Amino acid sequence: MKASRKNRLARPIVGAVVFCGALLMSLGCPKQHEPDAKPQAKPIVEPKRDESSEPERPTTEKRVEPPRDPATENKAPANKQPAAEPTSDGSTSEKPSDQVGGKPAPRAADAGDSGRAAQPGDPLFKNWPKPEAVVVATGMQMGYVEPCGCSGRENQKGGLSRRHNLIKKLVADGWNVVPVDVGGQIHRYGKQSELKFQATIDALKTMHYQAVALGADDLRLPADVLTAAVVEVDKENPSPFVSANAALFGFDQPFMPRMRIIPAGKQKIGVTAVLGESERKTINNSDIQTKSADEAIKEILPDLKAAKCDHLLLLAHATRDEATALAKQFPEFDLIVFSGGAAVPPREPELVPGTKTRLIEVGEKGMAANVIGLFDDPKQPLRFQAVTLDAKFDKIEIAGKLVGPSEEMRQMLASYQDQLKLMGLSGLNLKPAAHPSGAEFVGSKACGECHTKAYAIWSKTPHAHALDTLVKQTPPRQFDPECLSCHVTGWSPQKFHPFKGGYESLQKTPLLAQNGCENCHGPGSAHIAAENGAAPAGQDLAGLRALMRVPATAKTCIECHDGDNSINFNFDAYWPKVAHEGKD
Repeated sequence: MKASRKNRLARPIVGAVVFCGALLMSLGCPKQHEPDAKPQAKPIVEPKRDESSEPERPTTEKRVEPPRDPATENKAPANKQPAAEPTSDGSTSEKPSDQVGGKPAPRAADAGDSGRAAQPGDPLFKNWPKPEAVVVATGMQMGYVEPCGCSGRENQKGGLSRRHNLIKKLVADGWNVVPVDVGGQIHRYGKQSELKFQATIDALKTMHYQAVALGADDLRLPADVLTAAVVEVDKENPSPFVSANAALFGFDQPFMPRMRIIPAGKQKIGVTAVLGESERKTINNSDIQTKSADEAIKEILPDLKAAKCDHLLLLAHATRDEATALAKQFPEFDLIVFSGGAAVPPREPELVPGTKTRLIEVGEKGMAANVIGLFDDPKQPLRFQAVTLDAKFDKIEIAGKLVGPSEEMRQMLASYQDQLKLMGLSGLNLKPAAHPSGAEFVGSKACGECHTKAYAIWSKTPHAHALDTLVKQTPPRQFDPECLSCHVTGWSPQKFHPFKGGYESLQKTPLLAQNGCENCHGPGSAHIAAENGAAPAGQDLAGLRALMRVPATAKTCIECHDGDNSINFNFDAYWPKVAHEGKD
């Protein structure tokens, strides 16, 4: 029986991907480490301020690459360019991402080679003199805190560990680093996302972020989670959050500043943040008060000007059109970092016609960091490079020494995994959903009692050891629902929850511990009962046998072998390695 993403809940097939699905899983999920060298904290000077469970969406930190395979491109967010394609050596290079909504985006007249996206092999800051300061602009992490390594970590981009290494290198080189983030730390909801948000904020503080906006998805979190993040309780490690037009518990409450003045070398940078109107309308949180972006900027712009900053920077969680309109309405801003651009940042920022303002796109899933060098040079006051956070940042030379992944980020991720283990599935409010067939899972061993040849083939594939790869990770991932969904039997791969009778733990459900037969063929209890002469009412043996048959097509594999996890997945190449039709 054929299963697809559109009809998988209407058919008795559990994530039909996964029998194909764990073939690459033996490469493992996330590996995260990295030694240190703390970035210098920059003082933050606050001027006087003019204060005036919906369903989870499928995304997971384990997936970093945007889809590229034609079979999976329907998973790419609207107006986002596919970001990477395999090269002859098995690495990846990004496709140009200078199109928005199907039309080429305009570029600055002096942008140079602006039609090409930043490439992994581009040298870092070639011919740059030492800047007065560097702004490192990021955003749209979307829950992808670390590459999982399902298709080889070296082929995947992004991760907080690599970002930390980049920042540490800049600091070690003596540059005045000002990390800022446009928001969008998470992209779905529930207890696990709340834990991940808290862990991510701890990571941003460790990296000494100076200004962080709140995206619309972030602002849908419960008030207690947001309060813990934005309220400043540790003066030695201050909260970096800022927003001009969104306030927790109202604008008359001093929970979060509306602007920040950041000293950076001999320069002074004024920063504020806004939600665009399209994002603001999506917020349905009674603890959050908002106002329009233009109204908010008008209120605080006098204070920003009074601070006599060398540069004004706006963090806009907004579309390109909204960011462009704000640039034209408020030409005082030198830089607008916005969230609604291409999946991969372009090679150069866009100069808004008729202004001095340049638009900086952050990309998606934390795959890049945009570095803006600020110089005391009227001929070239700033330089720019979109830095792809690829495998070269797993080991990088810092202060003359080759260092590996960040130990601070490793500890943060280990603590996050420990929390998942402590809470368990029930503590994470992952209630098993009824399978549409009404049948129960029996485990691959039960299938193998009759289907001996097919079972023997499965036993020799990585599918039969899918969960083992999670146990061997650093830190281990066998308690992470976002990993379990493709590594065990009886889960929905893209919704990250178990079906009733699906895998719970190695202790409770050991027979469902790997990526087994029923993930493609559906739960087998009714089929086994019929074979033993006790077919359920209304079902005959022939019908149940037909129901368990699954066509060998790529559509049955891509829920796990998607563009994030299996960037080089080719059904025609991989299916023969697991093929078993007609064997019994």
